[in-house]
Amino acid sequence: MASILVVDDTPVERIAIGRLLEAIDDVHVLYAEDGRRALEVIGREMPDFVLTDLHMPEMDGLQLVQEIHTRFPMIPVVVMTAYGSEKIAIQALKRGAANYVPKANLAVELPDVTDAVLATASDQHLQQRLFANLAEATTRFRIESDIALISPIINHFKENLTRIGLFNETVRVRISVALREALMNAIVHGNLEVCSELRENNLDEYYRLIAERRTESPYLQRGVEVNAYETSGGVRYVIRDEGPGFDPKAIPDPTTPENMEKSSGRGLLLISTFMDEVHHNAQGNEITMSKLTNPK
Repeated sequence: MASILVVDDTPVERIAIGRLLEAIDDVHVLYAEDGRRALEVIGREMPDFVLTDLHMPEMDGLQLVQEIHTRFPMIPVVVMTAYGSEKIAIQALKRGAANYVPKANLAVELPDVTDAVLATASDQHLQQRLFANLAEATTRFRIESDIALISPIINHFKENLTRIGLFNETVRVRISVALREALMNAIVHGNLEVCSELRENNLDEYYRLIAERRTESPYLQRGVEVNAYETSGGVRYVIRDEGPGFDPKAIPDPTTPENMEKSSGRGLLLISTFMDEVHHNAQGNEITMSKLTNPK
């Protein structure tokens, strides 16, 4: 049985809306009189979707939409609009609301909107069940040595983690940071052979040299291979450049006070801090980084 939370500060309207919903088969209705109490009910009951008024004391519908979108992103929210609140409804949609329905037409439009939202919510729950049984998903890219491609590929992997339901948002952001540092190292230091010390001494020259070498041989022909292995137990990324490599044993300890102040080595510090397992191949042109759902 689907559960729907009705949020409205007017008792008569709250009950009337509940009766409209109860006329729909297999629907259980929950109630809250304002946004703050609605969040308490959501945390306790986890309804399938929330139907909320916009104008309420304590926490209005717009604030409630934002809070649900942030704290409970899998729960869709439908806002009820009164005459004159159209602009607020548009703001609610931009902040994460799934739909809206005019209060003047609730009896006519609410059943269809409810069916559509519940169908979508059901699909999302089934997708979550499907990905909970994920054996392994493998993705492979070979990209040119262009730092402009770093953000799109990171966004792709971050969206994958969100869709699969791996890790919370904080961990996903940390993984994104580690990926960015590893890709920058592979492109800039590996393929283009631009040293990190130049960044510390002359930032303009650093970026000028990056742009110049992207158009010259042998740097022009080099690419970066990125492999991602995603399972219910975590993720593993293997990033390999086509540069000459380096001696991983010669990397200075980035955690010492004198080295923490330097730009060089900062990326490896972030990678080793944010990921559970990190190692390089003997040639120094490949890094493997893993993040586990249940690290030992």
